[in-house]
Amino acid sequence: MSLLAPIKATFAGVVLAVNTLVGFSLMMPLALLKLVLPLRAVRSVADVLLNGIAENWISINNGWIELVGQRGWEIRGAEGFKRQGWYLVSSNHQSWVDILVLQKVFNRRIPLLKFFIKHELIFVPVIGLAWWALDFPFMRRKGGASARQDLEAARKACEKFRVVPTSVISFLEGTRFTPGKQAQQKSPYQHLLKPKTGGIAMALETLGDKLETLVDVTIVYPDGVPTFTDLLCGRVRNVIVTVRQVHIPENLHVAEDGTDPQYRQRLQSWINGLWDAKDAELSALRKGR
Repeated sequence: MSLLAPIKATFAGVVLAVNTLVGFSLMMPLALLKLVLPLRAVRSVADVLLNGIAENWISINNGWIELVGQRGWEIRGAEGFKRQGWYLVSSNHQSWVDILVLQKVFNRRIPLLKFFIKHELIFVPVIGLAWWALDFPFMRRKGGASARQDLEAARKACEKFRVVPTSVISFLEGTRFTPGKQAQQKSPYQHLLKPKTGGIAMALETLGDKLETLVDVTIVYPDGVPTFTDLLCGRVRNVIVTVRQVHIPENLHVAEDGTDPQYRQRLQSWINGLWDAKDAELSALRKGR
């Protein structure tokens, strides 16, 4: 098996690189068209085509993931979704592999997942511009004036998401979980960092009339948290993904300012309850393996 790992990684890496370059080449003319002609009719057509290109990119990635060694993935509850709906998605966050797992679970089940991304990642070669073309919100997360810029960036992005069905995903922990970060935060959870509500508040403020359901996702790696290299080498053989649809309370569907302190307190209280349940679920899932 160890001798096969470099071969698998080379194969997967080449497929990923070619797939990304082809997808990027197809996206850029459409992204520039939206930039030059910022009309709703142009955006409606361009966004559908751009999302389709991204979904094909994900499908090819799913193919090499299966070929290099996907075996014991358990996916529970990923049924009953609509391709023409709007979804708010939340998940625990442990590794870069989480993103490919989520894409594998939801590709073509719900509209394309769009993430809140750190601003520095726009400079990642090729893929950073692809995220920009797909209108992913880039966040600085530094507080002060940057916080106001983040707020405006999130609002503008979510307003664009009203044009075509979209799934907005927010990793509420804001960063990948590690025991060190858990200790630094003094997190009250055994398997999670403290949840943050900024991204979800912005999504509800601008898309609240379209969003009825929170898609609550829990990811467990029974063999330990993998790296992206592990995925390329086919070493991510056991993954458990549970999915449940949670009704969003009516008092959280806001059309006004989602920064209102009372509203944010209600939202934080609701999210804390979901986090309590998720932490208990993670304990049960890990104990059961």
